[in-house]
Amino acid sequence: MENRYYIESFSHVNNGIVSVNGAPVFKTLETDFKSVMKLAYKQLIVDYPKFFKMDNLSKLGLLAAEVLLREEWEKNIAMVFSNRASSLDTDRGYQDSIKDATQYYPSPAVFVYTLANICMGEISIKHKIHSENCFFVMDEFSPETLSSYTAELMDENKAEKVLCGWVDVDNEKYDAFLYVVAKKGTFVHSDAEINRLYKTTHEQ
Repeated sequence: MENRYYIESFSHVNNGIVSVNGAPVFKTLETDFKSVMKLAYKQLIVDYPKFFKMDNLSKLGLLAAEVLLREEWEKNIAMVFSNRASSLDTDRGYQDSIKDATQYYPSPAVFVYTLANICMGEISIKHKIHSENCFFVMDEFSPETLSSYTAELMDENKAEKVLCGWVDVDNEKYDAFLYVVAKKGTFVHSDAEINRLYKTTHEQ
């Protein structure tokens, strides 16, 4: 018999809005990514100075995860993320630091973020999560990929919950949609429901 799982909660970060379960918890008219992240940090995260040392992808992922996990006690939470640009936003910055032989100043602090899954590492450190993680790079948001991989993790008892979704940054374009899959919850964990929630957040 196929196990049934549920979506416990979901968040979205886009166009200066951070929402949880479809309800805005932060809004700003600022359009610049760095300004949005700084203002959202002051209201939603407050005391985590390491945030400002992170690359843009990690900041976005941490913010989207923070509003879902800040009151979460479970630590056996796997993560299944995806995006289109991988770590390209950071890769460009690192490339700029090494492309000129006369101005060759490679930064270890930037280089460490030239892998997309470092974003999940930062979330794990902040919330003391110790479980499996996987980061898919794909052309567009794919509920099917995320749901099948998540169900497999849950079926094999590799995690009590799974934090899933889409975290994408490319220049000033940013978009995050995360959701927590558990054995109990508000929404049925299905491709159709994931897609509906994703589209709902984009209609705000």
